[in-house]
Amino acid sequence: MRPTTGPPTATAGGEPPKLGRFLARAAAVTAGLTAVGALLGLVRDQAIAHLFGASVESDAFLIAWTVPEMASTLLIEDAMALLLVPAFSYAITRRAAALPHDRALGPDPVRALVTATFPRLFILLACVAGLLMLGAPWVVRILAPGFSAPQLAVDCTRLTAVTVLTFGITGYFSAALRAHRSFLPPAGVYVAYNLGIIATMLTLHSLWGVRAAAAGVAVGSLLMILVQLPTFARLVTSVRMKPRSRRLRLPGRQRTAGTAQLGLAVLAPVILFAVTRQSQILVERFFASDLPAGAISHLNYAQKVAQMPMVLSLMICTVTFPLVAQAMADGDRDRARHRVERDLALAGMVVLFGTAMVIGYAPQIIEVLFQRGAFDAQDTGTTATVMRVYATGLLGHCLVGALGRPFFSTARPPWYPAAAMAAGLVVTTAAVAATVGHWGVYGIAAANAVGISTTAVLLLSGLGSRVVAIDVRAVALTLGRLTAAATVAGTVGWAAGPLVADPLLSVAVGCPLVLSAFVLTGLAVRAPEIVHLLALTRQRFSHGR
Repeated sequence: MRPTTGPPTATAGGEPPKLGRFLARAAAVTAGLTAVGALLGLVRDQAIAHLFGASVESDAFLIAWTVPEMASTLLIEDAMALLLVPAFSYAITRRAAALPHDRALGPDPVRALVTATFPRLFILLACVAGLLMLGAPWVVRILAPGFSAPQLAVDCTRLTAVTVLTFGITGYFSAALRAHRSFLPPAGVYVAYNLGIIATMLTLHSLWGVRAAAAGVAVGSLLMILVQLPTFARLVTSVRMKPRSRRLRLPGRQRTAGTAQLGLAVLAPVILFAVTRQSQILVERFFASDLPAGAISHLNYAQKVAQMPMVLSLMICTVTFPLVAQAMADGDRDRARHRVERDLALAGMVVLFGTAMVIGYAPQIIEVLFQRGAFDAQDTGTTATVMRVYATGLLGHCLVGALGRPFFSTARPPWYPAAAMAAGLVVTTAAVAATVGHWGVYGIAAANAVGISTTAVLLLSGLGSRVVAIDVRAVALTLGRLTAAATVAGTVGWAAGPLVADPLLSVAVGCPLVLSAFVLTGLAVRAPEIVHLLALTRQRFSHGR
């Protein structure tokens, strides 16, 4: 007979049922708020398109927008999270290990980590933001040497430079909260951010023109901090431990990992990976600045819409990253492997369905979202074609975001991800240089897809032999079957889209049509995630009767 007590039975993903339910709820909340933030981002872009179209003004703002885009990748989405989620996870593990023994054994490891890192980070980022404001003319000259209105771009860049500081604080708070498994405030930051931009732009655009949008970026970034501050303060100060010199004797790995996570040898590969990843956009705008007015805007609008499925798919990995880091900290490589394989399949399914929808209904989506005011039918046609080209690289973008997390969940992250990202950037740059003269913005979008896909292949092939021993062949086979399903579904949407004249109705009809084609093709090729999802759905419905 089995004992009636003991740990709960693990699920297929390696977690007990209660944890699985928590992950599902956390992913749902995170995805829901992320979707709201993304929709508000579309409203923001719609307002910019309505007020300024695809023009010199909108191009000037987007050149300045490069600063918060780079800061967001470094300080919120990638580098800060990849560095600090493991560090806070180790600190929380030490706190939990100390409490059952004696609260007087030493200072709270979480508060000690904050005290040691936050003031230095604040000073460093404040200095960088100030230097960017002073050096804005040189920044614009480097980013867009052929731009026709540099002073307008300089003014906008000075306003957006504050995000280097505010995004850094936001990313710090987000990493700490996610390590504590508090996902609601971090998921809400982009809701606050976009609301701040929209409100400021609509209030001040008649006085400041496109500079109002840049001022809105600064206002919105401050709201991101305020959304998280109360929860961060509560979690960091929630445990009282008396400061004494005697320390709890923990295993060597746990005792040193918290500080190791912030050493120079750890910072360099993570930061280089994030910078190189964001440099894809720098390459695009550098070459696009010599194209006719509006080229940078067409690329931006297409990319923002096309990447929505990728952003939503990565919410799965965002929620589970602390679990991967914890498994690596505990030395449980098998649990980490199960989690990573599951995440890659789920994220791939979400992003590939979105890819099919984007490819099938790009003209209708862009017309519904942007074609009004200064944004005309010609802008719609160009942006839609660019978006379809971009969409071919969405799986690559998703995989790069998902695969970076397990690489950087170890105590000493490797250089391999940065090298893979650099190789992809070289491919992007060479492809842009070869195609931009003949194909313009379409060549830039195609080069982006080729470069990021190259990086994804390198990361996927390198993860199994370097960090987590995933079954690369099985993962690739699953993604290949899902890609086949997305190809058929996208083709069905492309053919059916023009049959309905009204663009909004066409998109409304297209969602279930593309979904049906995706699911049926996935079943035909026996894509595991689709088969599992349908089985789970049938099980839930049968239990509900």
